[in-house]
Amino acid sequence: MQIYIDGSFYPESEAKISVFDHGLLYGDGVFEGIRFYGGKVFRLEEHMERLYKSAAAIALTVPLDMPALTEALLETIRRNRLTDGYIRLVVTRGKGDLGLSPWNCPKPTIIIVAAKITLYPEESYEKGLKVVTCATRRIAHGALSPMVKSLNYLNNIMAKIEASHAGAGEGLMLNEQGLVAECTGDNIFLVSGGRITTPPISSGALAGVTRAVAIKLAGELGIEVSEPQTTRYDIYTADECFLTGTAAEIIPAVELDSRPIGNGKPGPVTRLLIERFRELTQKEGTPF
Repeated sequence: MQIYIDGSFYPESEAKISVFDHGLLYGDGVFEGIRFYGGKVFRLEEHMERLYKSAAAIALTVPLDMPALTEALLETIRRNRLTDGYIRLVVTRGKGDLGLSPWNCPKPTIIIVAAKITLYPEESYEKGLKVVTCATRRIAHGALSPMVKSLNYLNNIMAKIEASHAGAGEGLMLNEQGLVAECTGDNIFLVSGGRITTPPISSGALAGVTRAVAIKLAGELGIEVSEPQTTRYDIYTADECFLTGTAAEIIPAVELDSRPIGNGKPGPVTRLLIERFRELTQKEGTPF
């Protein structure tokens, strides 16, 4: 495996960053997870735009412009001789000291890793995931905007631990008002009466790239999509539920808090969207 760090490529055993890097010490940085299929990177421009917006929001200047960073990403895939896989693109504040001040970090660090990924087994796409509501609430906008895809994922990790201890495949996270925000690593959608809903970004969800793709695909199928404030009641009483994320793609959720959603099986709308999404990933993307 060849890993890109600040303009050079290193084998995995030699890929190192400083122990004084503020990404390690404080989770001070941003990242993107990006998929590529059949020699093409899916929704690359959208991921790159979100990375630069996340960086701007935390006053972090990415040391390469977007075209140069894009080429570094594509070259990382080429060097690893992969046609299908996952990219982790990370920009940290860089090496500094043990103090909090970002101004003592003169140069940000860029890391690009290309590898294979399997988030859920195929069985989960056939049978659906069990989900539980987590006690850990989603970080409020006033503390750290959920729009920023930062390196500090402890909020999500604590909720993921809860879900794992409960024997569930995913955990549902509510905001401080008790409204549905998102799952620990995925956006959530409901199907009721032939219409699709998903919580608004203002409720504490990340503006997911796959979320946007799912909304677009539903529109092409003539299915109405809206973004109302959502409660657990809405999930308990929905006909279908599915989750979206770069690593997860589109995956059914069939149970919340031991209550079946709909008939407790992946529904027809969910299955159709999975099929259309998989077709799309094979047709569209940035070739490398």
